[in-house]
Amino acid sequence: MPRSLFHDFNKSSPVQRVVARGATALVTIITMASGAHAQDQNNPTVLERLTISGDQGTDEKKDSETVTAKSSAGATKIKTPLIETPRSISVITRKELDERGAQDIIEAVRYSAGVTTGAYGFDPRFDQIYIRGYDTTTIGDYKDGLRQPYMNYGTFRTEPYTLERVEVIKGPMSVLYGAGSPAGIINKISKMPTEEPIREVGALYGTEDRAQAMFDFGGPVSEGNDQFFYRLVGLARNGETNFDMGDDRYLIQPALTWKPADTTSFTIYGLAQADETDASPVGITDLSGKVHELRGSDPDYDYQKVRQQQIGYLFEHEFDGGITFRQNLRYSHLDLRSRYLGVAGWTGTVAHRSATAVRDEMNVFQVDNQLEAKFDTGPAEHTMLFGLDYTNINSAFAYGFDFAANPAYDFDIANPTYGVSGPTPAYNWWDDTADLRQLGVYALDQIELDRWRFTVGARQTWAEQDRARRLVLFGTDTYERKKDDAFSVQAGALYLFDNGIAPFASYATSFQPVTSRSESGSILDPMKGEQVELGVKYQPPGTDILLSAVAYRIVESNKPVLVDPQVLTYRSLGEVTSRGLELEARAAVTDQLDLVAAYNYNHAEITGGTADVGNTPAVTPEHVASLWANYTFAEDTAAAGLSLGAGLRYVGETYKDTANTGKNKDNVYFDASASYDFGAMDKKFDGLTAQVSLRNIGNEKPLICNQGYCYLSQGRNVTASLKYRW
Repeated sequence: MPRSLFHDFNKSSPVQRVVARGATALVTIITMASGAHAQDQNNPTVLERLTISGDQGTDEKKDSETVTAKSSAGATKIKTPLIETPRSISVITRKELDERGAQDIIEAVRYSAGVTTGAYGFDPRFDQIYIRGYDTTTIGDYKDGLRQPYMNYGTFRTEPYTLERVEVIKGPMSVLYGAGSPAGIINKISKMPTEEPIREVGALYGTEDRAQAMFDFGGPVSEGNDQFFYRLVGLARNGETNFDMGDDRYLIQPALTWKPADTTSFTIYGLAQADETDASPVGITDLSGKVHELRGSDPDYDYQKVRQQQIGYLFEHEFDGGITFRQNLRYSHLDLRSRYLGVAGWTGTVAHRSATAVRDEMNVFQVDNQLEAKFDTGPAEHTMLFGLDYTNINSAFAYGFDFAANPAYDFDIANPTYGVSGPTPAYNWWDDTADLRQLGVYALDQIELDRWRFTVGARQTWAEQDRARRLVLFGTDTYERKKDDAFSVQAGALYLFDNGIAPFASYATSFQPVTSRSESGSILDPMKGEQVELGVKYQPPGTDILLSAVAYRIVESNKPVLVDPQVLTYRSLGEVTSRGLELEARAAVTDQLDLVAAYNYNHAEITGGTADVGNTPAVTPEHVASLWANYTFAEDTAAAGLSLGAGLRYVGETYKDTANTGKNKDNVYFDASASYDFGAMDKKFDGLTAQVSLRNIGNEKPLICNQGYCYLSQGRNVTASLKYRW
């Protein structure tokens, strides 16, 4: 409720009280009755009672019941209605994730405006995601407000079943988060303890022999307890996906919240996760240059095993006078082991292959301290945020390979046969260690002035990294230390009309330390960027409909581009400029019909720094569009309990490399989903639901070539699940 409304109550009401009951606030206003009775000292005082009730702080719960989120703290670290945020944000709610049956983060976000996936074909090792034409896979990955960082090769993976929502925040976010792509970040919000009991178990089966079991429990620790609440999410999956690529996962995610008072909360949470996928999805390119729909590696030899653990806490305390302190702290560990086969040479139709091995370890400590203050200056209402954050990452990376092809790994493309295995190569090429420390101080002022909404923020970041490399074969060592610092800014303005129309404008800059090495062995210069955004949002009052149209201009410099995958050296691409238009609709049109629609026009051009000036960056489509519709039959119809969804995705043609020597063709993909609530058939089955989800119904499997390497695309994929909630 706006503070101005409370100001009005204070002027007219001698007595007010607010009673908090769970997540609902009850406001009772007692005023002196007007008229003769109020004036008559001989009669008892007559009081008139006006009661206003409404939900306070329950947007997350509402979001689980609609595809249209109401608010987000991702863009400002202050919970703000989306219609009042001068920024382009796409929020994928729990309901939308469930409707579409999303099985990974790529599936979760690909119906959002400005988002493209599949730049490296089908690759279950990483969540390959681009926003507005810029890669955010390794530099835009956040969970619960803290970055899931990347140093050498491995990345932290997130299971969508463990999430409450996914937020795609467009544009530079360095002021608040210290790092990230100039096109934005993806912030994933975990399932946390709730005051309402949650009990859910489920099972899933699908392509290919993919078997999964999961559970989600939460609520008060004990009956009648109003201080301690818990959440426990678990999942076990075994099986393969398309092209015999493994996708095994086992995880447990516990969390416990202590709320000793309405003004204080402390949540401790953890994650233990083990993943195993294949390590090389690359297709085979023969001597003529033809790319075959055959994997260059072997499913029996190939693996990538990742173990990751996280433990952290969220603390919040509200002081008197509108002051709130928050601390968000997390420690993360990642251990990766992988091996695969690659083509080293040819004899006719026979590919001679050799083995490669990779080891990557990473330890990450992060803490974000926030102090929020609410105050007024004349007619302007301020919510001021001050922050201090610190990140420390240390990693160890090793790489090795066979110096000659092994005849046991020969592969005849005229008679393709898989099923070979053998030893893992020693880490005989290099052994790297690295340490990155980053400190930032930031401030953001969110201002309400009548119907105007302003945000103004700035940040100073200091980053220092040390890298040591030992060339094992030659016994030589190199060491480099690099220091970077940057001043980042952001500003936005929005005007909120009574009819729900809200035009806005924003400007922001980004800064991202680069950990990649050049061919000379030096660490590349940091990436920098800026964005100007003009747009309008529309939310008809009282509806679950949010529409937006945005025009933007982004300039990015010093993006690293892979030069040699054998020794993992990079070069700076130079400067890339993108100009685009983005349209999005997320709407619960009726109680039965949900619509999610998106379109992005993006004209990207290399504008400086390399011989490719004037060209389009690789795998950057000019046109991307999607539409998802879900219809749930009403309770009074013969099909009560049935829900049907259908979607299409269009990805335009892209260039295969920055030299623009060839193109990947455009494609249209069709998806569908159907679910049934057995409670509509008989009340004794309340909480039991079944769902079938189909992805890429047409089995389109284009080959995607990116800077000289070609990858297979995922074909048709089907999953069927059964869940019971009570």
